[in-house]
Amino acid sequence: MKVSGFTIVRNAIKFDYPIVEAITSFLFICDEVIVAVGKSDDHTLDLIKSIDSEKIKIVETVWNDTLREGGYVLADETNKAFAAISPDSDWAFYIQGDEVIHEKDLPAIKAAMLQYKDDKAVEGLLFNYNHFYGSYDFVGDTRQWYRKEIRIVRNDKNISSYRDAQGFRKNGNKLNVKAIDASIFHYGWVKPPEAQQAKQQTFHKLWHTDEWMKQNIPDVDQFDYDTIDSLAYFTGTHPRVMQNRINRMNWKFSFDPTQKKVSFKVKLLLFVEKKMGWKIGEYKNYNII
Repeated sequence: MKVSGFTIVRNAIKFDYPIVEAITSFLFICDEVIVAVGKSDDHTLDLIKSIDSEKIKIVETVWNDTLREGGYVLADETNKAFAAISPDSDWAFYIQGDEVIHEKDLPAIKAAMLQYKDDKAVEGLLFNYNHFYGSYDFVGDTRQWYRKEIRIVRNDKNISSYRDAQGFRKNGNKLNVKAIDASIFHYGWVKPPEAQQAKQQTFHKLWHTDEWMKQNIPDVDQFDYDTIDSLAYFTGTHPRVMQNRINRMNWKFSFDPTQKKVSFKVKLLLFVEKKMGWKIGEYKNYNII
């Protein structure tokens, strides 16, 4: 079995992305890792080159910022990385620059790839998600956070990144996938407040017009983490590759998880979800088989 990892990145230093940790976290079970490095305003390319592994293959790109609506430029860049993986790979393992794999899940991930390698009905593997917010101690627990997404797909060039690169489609259709017992640790909402605000001001431009930006993104120096409606304490362990970054955390964030700033309707929907495991009206970019 041959596995190719792939990812995209731009301005990782400027926006404090844990891209080195992300790549390192799945490097062990990949035979190669394609990193599409967009032309940056910092030393992102040098950062990726500093990772000591012969498995890493860099593709230098230029982001098409005219693909502004819907974040399509992210899918465009993801497809560039996907196109560069070796044609003899069985699986393509995608990870974003703020996503990390826990070492405890690597055996289950590898076992699932081996189990379904020859079952062509399985077009991808579905991961659970932990969305961290504000600090490494809290995770999002309301309906705004997606619970699962595809991160491993077959090396089939009829498959492509979909919309803003959250998931994948095959010839425009949802993939048939198997859910596996492994999680993505998503750290996109854990950054110093200054870096988080800079990210918001830049990345929302990939989805919205200048007028929308003026109305919805405050022109301030620091992101206000306190506007979140609901969080829960994280009770597990973080991936080992994240420990140095966690130790360097230099801002304070506190939240009372018992105080839910949500409507009665949302509270009712959350109750049903937690009791029955059914998320009413959940958007699913996949078919579980």
